[in-house]
Amino acid sequence: MEQQLTFYSYPSCTSCRKTKHWLKAHQIEFNERHLFRETPTREELKYILSLTTEGIDEILATRSQTFKNLNLNIEEMTVNEVLELLIEKPKLLRRPILVDNKKLVIGYNPGELLKLSKKKTVHQSA
Repeated sequence: MEQQLTFYSYPSCTSCRKTKHWLKAHQIEFNERHLFRETPTREELKYILSLTTEGIDEILATRSQTFKNLNLNIEEMTVNEVLELLIEKPKLLRRPILVDNKKLVIGYNPGELLKLSKKKTVHQSA
């Protein structure tokens, strides 16, 4: 059984709204989770990290004011410390985050969303 697409979003985020509109327009089912009210668990974050190609840099919002205010050197932190930080301060996560059983899309990226759409379409027609 295929895991449904999970869409971590924040309603006032422009990229999240664009992504949600795109998903609906392409009739892709998803389970939306408010990133700050339903923060990803440690296990979910580990899974998201396992799908990245660039590790933490791919999901960390380094340009955010929250990140800048912390004045941290992520490179010196352990994975567990980073996970705890992301759970405590989910604003440090880039958004939106879309994840299913084998695919991860970060941000509004129509090209990547299209790949996700094609994968879903192929699966549904089989």
